[in-house]
Amino acid sequence: MTARSMPTGKDARMPRLSQIDAFTRFMGTGWATPDRSPQVEPGVAGASAQHRERLSAQFAGETVVVFSGTAPIRVNDCAFDFRPDSGFFWLTGCTAEDAVIALYPRDGGHDAVLYVPEPAYPGDTDFFGSALHGELWVGPAPSLGEWSTALQIEVRGRRQLDADLRGASDAHVAGRLDTATLPDTLVGAAASDRLERELSELRMIKDAWEITQLRRAVDDTMAGFAAVAREIPRAVAGGGERWLQGTFERHSRTHGNGPGYSTIVGSGDHAPILHWVRCDGDVNSDDALLLDMGVEARTFYTADVTRTLPVSGTFSPAQRHVHDLVEKAHRAGLDAVRPGALFSDFHSVMMEVIAQGLHDWDLLPVSVDEALSERGQHHRRYIVCGVGHHLGLDVHDCARADYSAYQGAPLADGMVLTVEPGLYFHAFDETVPPELRGIGVRLEDDILVTERATEVLSESLPISADGIEAWTAAHLTAADS
Repeated sequence: MTARSMPTGKDARMPRLSQIDAFTRFMGTGWATPDRSPQVEPGVAGASAQHRERLSAQFAGETVVVFSGTAPIRVNDCAFDFRPDSGFFWLTGCTAEDAVIALYPRDGGHDAVLYVPEPAYPGDTDFFGSALHGELWVGPAPSLGEWSTALQIEVRGRRQLDADLRGASDAHVAGRLDTATLPDTLVGAAASDRLERELSELRMIKDAWEITQLRRAVDDTMAGFAAVAREIPRAVAGGGERWLQGTFERHSRTHGNGPGYSTIVGSGDHAPILHWVRCDGDVNSDDALLLDMGVEARTFYTADVTRTLPVSGTFSPAQRHVHDLVEKAHRAGLDAVRPGALFSDFHSVMMEVIAQGLHDWDLLPVSVDEALSERGQHHRRYIVCGVGHHLGLDVHDCARADYSAYQGAPLADGMVLTVEPGLYFHAFDETVPPELRGIGVRLEDDILVTERATEVLSESLPISADGIEAWTAAHLTAADS
């Protein structure tokens, strides 16, 4: 190595900008004020205030702290898009990264304070030097006052949190805790199981504003299914599963925040793979195509819908055979969803239909009763997943709830859940006849439980084989025109 190429220290041609006084002064002047209004959906402030009141009643005299979290790292210094913790958003309506909501006890309830990171405006070196908070990096950043006005809550700077929490070391803490940004008073704190459980259980009952958000997410998802169906010919021509995945995710970003979970597009042998999110296979004209997709609204409430479509527009006899059994189970499950019924009831009736059908096909090595028994479950070889769950801000909503409040609880007015039976015959499963191998079918709808009945929010998509064939064929024809 020559002396010229030897590293001898910092290269003067690459100075650190924040350490140059002249540059810093120059960057602090000459800027107009952009529109810094927070992007807040109508009604979110009022709904969040009601949610805080419901939580406050469960923690009288106790301090509650919930973190929004920070974006997880994808690789090196590149992060995934930020999405706030669901419990935090439910309480605040705030979309800020590394924000915190604190409920401080007082007589008769709590005082709520939202803490958001102080924005970096012109005159602050972070304005151009912070990729996390600088306006030159992230765009216009709302002031504390603008957040407060939009969300109708007291807002303070994030750096004030540590001082405000002194004396509240026994606070209940939840949300996405980032050890790098925890205030000193909470270093070493663990998430409160009780707070996480209460947030889950309170969120089981959706209010009118939340139901409106879910309706919007479902309606946009219905349009997304149609957009995907119209692109099937292009997928067969070479675009494959990934083209259909991209079609739906573009639709989701256009009409909502994005997909509510990893989109599943499984064609042919991939359809039985429960979480086929790689979506990198071909789409062939004789395949059955399993689509599990949901648009997440800009308020983060998500739909979760599944249909299995015949790529050609017509199911093969074997595909229809499987679909008919899944449809029978699905209809039984929908009928079992009613106010007052146990959450586990619709699971049980669908499993009974599936076990009986598999027995009739000579696929069970035991009787139906033995298969359904606690010591059997042989039918679950072909459906090892669950067949329904609560739906809301999370696709698998309210997951931290106690068993007695979830699977062991009766269904009630305001609950939204999915019903999703399926059959999954893997291509390498030698317990099924060759004509069934590589067929996967799932039907999934989103259901609102009301005081006297239920409503299928996703009913505009047919569930019968005949209906799905006609719907698919119509969209294939539209693609050709």
